[in-house]
Amino acid sequence: MVAISHFWDIFSHMRDPEIVEPLEARLATRLGDLRVERGWSLDELARRTGISRSTLSRLERGEISPTAALLNTLCTAYERTMSRLLAEVEAEPPQVVRAAAQPVWRDETSGFARRSVSPPHAGLRGEVVEGTLRPGADIAYDGPPVPGVEQHIWVLEGAVEITANGQAYELGAGDCLRFRLWGSSRFRCVGPDPVRYALMVVLP
Repeated sequence: MVAISHFWDIFSHMRDPEIVEPLEARLATRLGDLRVERGWSLDELARRTGISRSTLSRLERGEISPTAALLNTLCTAYERTMSRLLAEVEAEPPQVVRAAAQPVWRDETSGFARRSVSPPHAGLRGEVVEGTLRPGADIAYDGPPVPGVEQHIWVLEGAVEITANGQAYELGAGDCLRFRLWGSSRFRCVGPDPVRYALMVVLP
């Protein structure tokens, strides 16, 4: 189990502006492009998502970063998984994805860091994500961007409570939870230490 101080050293490294900031800027641009491609106004997108027009405008201008829950809501509106959306703002990933090239997205408000270990790739249905939640972090999602998406969650360090389709599971290091997601989900770090897990996603 890593110490909290060591975790924050890792978390700070993941925030390297040369890696993270360009991704956030490209994400803001892509969110605006997706709305325009559908012919939606900001008011229409606000109606569809329940997110205020002002928040959507600031997101698309890159003035604020989306939380995990907010980004999930937008992914649902645009019928994309979060990983696929993030992959769309990256260059086509190579066969070998080096550690330094794996894009990292963070939600400082909820204490969530997300590394796209194996980003979505043309012709492939699966992807691998590394998630890290700091102690006390609690993230809830109303529903999956793609109904019936298959998920395998393998806890690498720490402990987490995961609720999927109305059923709660408490997992420790080494445990694996697998399911198809149709309803809401929730990730809660229950231990005194951060939790780190691998998430394997397979599209229907």
